[in-house]
Amino acid sequence: MKTSLAALLLASSALAAGLPPAVTLVSAACGSDDIHFDVKPADRPAPQLEPGKALVFVVEDYETPKNELGRVTVRVGVDGAWIGADRGSSWLSFAASPGEHHLCVDWQSPHAAAGGPKVSLNRLDAEAGQTYYFRARMTEHSLSLWTLDLDRVNSDEGQRLVGSFPLSDYRQKK
Repeated sequence: MKTSLAALLLASSALAAGLPPAVTLVSAACGSDDIHFDVKPADRPAPQLEPGKALVFVVEDYETPKNELGRVTVRVGVDGAWIGADRGSSWLSFAASPGEHHLCVDWQSPHAAAGGPKVSLNRLDAEAGQTYYFRARMTEHSLSLWTLDLDRVNSDEGQRLVGSFPLSDYRQKK
């Protein structure tokens, strides 16, 4: 929730300062609305750090929901393109070149429109040889109000989450 509030405050201050509006920030991080994924658990080893790159993990972490809306597919975008998706408690990873990157998670679900858009953003200043962990978390506030947050977590917590959940096997829907 902190990330969502921060994005709102950033967008408000950006408009006041003549910087790009929030829509531009979302398009710089997320992908096209017409791309969707099918996701299932995978049974592969964790990827290794590539020379000259950073390794980034995004873990979708949710607690047992009170209803079926809790088990959703969360698309993961980097620098304006979707790179994959998680469903339920699972994770994916990718290699990132050194430098600034804009990350996005988006709730891919037929129910998402009923509660409004579910998007959260975060920025990564990647350094070669480093590993970064982010957690995408769905929070249920009531049966009709959910939020999605993307927060960076420390390496101890990140390793625990990756070790606790399966890797996502995602395929873009045709």
